Amino acid sequence: MEVMIKIGSNMKILIVEDQENLAKIIQKGLSAEGFVVDYVLDGQIALERINVYHGDYDLIVLDFMLPNKSGLEIVAEMRSKDFTTPVLMLTAKDDKRDVTAGLNAGADDYLTKPFSFDELQARIRAILRRPHSSLPMEISIKNVNLNPATKSVSYCGKPVLLTLKEFSLLEYLMRHPNKALSRDDILCNVWDFAFDSFANVVDVHITSIRKKLGSAQLIETVRGIGYKISK
Repeated sequence: MEVMIKIGSNMKILIVEDQENLAKIIQKGLSAEGFVVDYVLDGQIALERINVYHGDYDLIVLDFMLPNKSGLEIVAEMRSKDFTTPVLMLTAKDDKRDVTAGLNAGADDYLTKPFSFDELQARIRAILRRPHSSLPMEISIKNVNLNPATKSVSYCGKPVLLTLKEFSLLEYLMRHPNKALSRDDILCNVWDFAFDSFANVVDVHITSIRKKLGSAQLIETVRGIGYKISK
């Protein structure tokens, strides 16, 4: 089924929240908006994930109270290591001292529980619109124009309808021109961390994109590695 591409395509978010039901609700809602979303339930595990994969995430939604390592400790350690990934801190406490402590430690914004999904989404969009996360208005390579703001794709001036994952995959390739990207690299950045599906899922999506574009030359197969788009 063809879908309208929504804000957030190809952006990856880590949710750190010890209430699994809430984490799953947030993940489901943000995934529907086009984000790739992972979640972890433990502060120490979250910090270990961030230490290794912080460069893969565009935003971290971080609960204040967590088992084994608090959100405050996590964000403080991130900033001490010069990790610049934006952090939206969640707190169940409407206490200005907690808010101040989080912001002073390096959080970019905060949200007090309970909150509506619309409010969470608005805060996330506001953070991602800031200059360090701003996106170019349009990417153009070999007669393919991809606009991240309107989430539209055209080829030789004609609109192309892609599914959500197809758009995210094409965007990821076009943001890394002339670079051979492995299937594992693509899976990690276009699908979520825990994705588990058939081995050739990337190949299936590439085939579909080529067919819809009417061009087999744009996306090159790099034997033994994966795929690339050359300028």
